[in-house]
Amino acid sequence: MADNNEVLSDFDERLLQGVFARVWRYLGDSADSTSAVTTARSPQELKNKLEFAVGRTGIDVDTMLSDIDNYLNESVKTSHPHFMNPLWGGTDVASLAGEFITALTNTSMYTFELAPMATLIENEMVDTMLKLVGYKAGEGIFTTGGSNGNLLGLICARDRKFPDAKRVGLSGKQLVAFISADSHYSTAMAANVIGIGLDNLITISTDERGAMISTELQEAIGAEKRAGNYPFCVIGTAGTTVTGAVDPMKELADICHQEKLWLHIDAAWGGATLLSPKTRSLLQGIDLADSICWDPHKMMGVHLCCSVFLVKNSGTLRNVCVHTKKAHYLLLGDTEDYDLGHMSLQCGRRVDALKLWLAWRARGNEGWASQVEKYFSLADYLVTKVKEHTRLELVVEPSMTNVCIRYSGYRLNESQQDSITAGIRKQLISSGRFMVSSSQIDGRPILRAVIANPRVDEKVIDDLIDLIVEIGVSLSPK
Repeated sequence: MADNNEVLSDFDERLLQGVFARVWRYLGDSADSTSAVTTARSPQELKNKLEFAVGRTGIDVDTMLSDIDNYLNESVKTSHPHFMNPLWGGTDVASLAGEFITALTNTSMYTFELAPMATLIENEMVDTMLKLVGYKAGEGIFTTGGSNGNLLGLICARDRKFPDAKRVGLSGKQLVAFISADSHYSTAMAANVIGIGLDNLITISTDERGAMISTELQEAIGAEKRAGNYPFCVIGTAGTTVTGAVDPMKELADICHQEKLWLHIDAAWGGATLLSPKTRSLLQGIDLADSICWDPHKMMGVHLCCSVFLVKNSGTLRNVCVHTKKAHYLLLGDTEDYDLGHMSLQCGRRVDALKLWLAWRARGNEGWASQVEKYFSLADYLVTKVKEHTRLELVVEPSMTNVCIRYSGYRLNESQQDSITAGIRKQLISSGRFMVSSSQIDGRPILRAVIANPRVDEKVIDDLIDLIVEIGVSLSPK
């Protein structure tokens, strides 16, 4: 390693040269569809194969580069054309460049003084996304992810219901919030963190496509009020994790306005549909919400993590984060109007806006629209292929680019279909040929393929269908 008076030692130079060579090679290899998506080794296999312990003395550069090679070889290839597992995938090189520069400059986002250009970039990205949502006088902040955004939504809702709560607590008042049966699990985390209790997160049933049933919400709010509790927030979802369902936001907004409740929309997945005039109608009514979270690291393909929380009314976040006024050693007041530390639950915070800004500059609005439209077109193609195949079942009509599939086979009962569907997923992963996720709908297993990877095309979809059926036939009773 370099001494304090050295810029780079020989060790540092050789390490960085080796790393950059591997970056170049890794990016070049990521499009190879014949390679495995994952090695799918068990934890014990990895422990037996690799050396994880750190020692009393440091290692040489060759050993370190060997460690990096092992890491790259054992990592899931998230840019592989057959990676269709989570709600993200692929490599956006402009975004990756932003990650490099963010790490290189190694700053934090609490003050303009420390992060001058980054602060203006974050403000620009927030303003751009506010306009897309339809917020005319809002504000926002980059967060660690949609989970943090959902937490912020609940805190904002609590503070509007009981403005003194941050100072004196809830004083025995039992707050209740409402979610759909298909909402993200982070809503429970948020309820836990702010202390309302998991039992006071009221679950509302969903329809056949996975969207919240607004009439049941109205009834549940009335029941909680009659019980002496304090309804304060509804969390809707614009793109559920499994089926991609979108809750009826205009109906939810009407109810929340009538009942004086905060409406937060988890648009971590579906927010990107606002980028195209052909898909933005899917989020009709989102401008009526009080707050939303939106993850550019999902359908937009920006590198993890990149997530934004937006509120309709300016000043909301500074009120929620009023505790920062005590940070006299950090937030000095000279650039208070620009210091984003006054609007964040975090102190140290990465410059996640840079990678989004560079990616947006590279693509432009039209580039984003084209990418989103391509994903929806490919999802439609996959849906058609599933519907046309006699051995496959489309479990639910998708609202986003999540496609939920079950192997129905030939003369199989439900138990056999479920067992074979689960077995197909295991073989896909163990072979390393495809990565799709598994979940359950109505208590039965399904395969969920997500179109959110720019390297997915019609041939990839054809190959996936062929392999699913091939494995399904091999697992079926003879």
